[in-house]
Amino acid sequence: METRNTVQRSLVLNAVQHLFHPTADEVYEYICADHPTVSRGTVYRNLHLLVELGRMRRVPVADGADRFDKTLSAHYHIRCRVCGLVSDVDMPYQKELLNSVLDAHGFLIEEHDILLKGVCPQCRQLRENATGYSESILK
Repeated sequence: METRNTVQRSLVLNAVQHLFHPTADEVYEYICADHPTVSRGTVYRNLHLLVELGRMRRVPVADGADRFDKTLSAHYHIRCRVCGLVSDVDMPYQKELLNSVLDAHGFLIEEHDILLKGVCPQCRQLRENATGYSESILK
């Protein structure tokens, strides 16, 4: 696919590289702060194209807005169910999972996304401060 590198595309890529797992709306707001004439549609189209071109990854979020990631290598994410923060998980990519699914179900898996859900340290601290009990006491 032949594509030109446009100013708008560069703005979108730059926004994703400076923000941490942003939504499409967050990318749009970041760009509009300095470039108010760039339309929301232009941002969305360029996000989609940059994912297709392999310049960024889309992080699917089942119960929220998809996120975009500058890290191209295969890795996992975790999402705080309280504040919505999406972070990288520091663990090796589980290649053997692909073979397990092929063996058990016959599917040839080309890639997989795993989004873990939990409560981030900041939200846990806020809960602890509000209740007066530490997380370990509540278990």
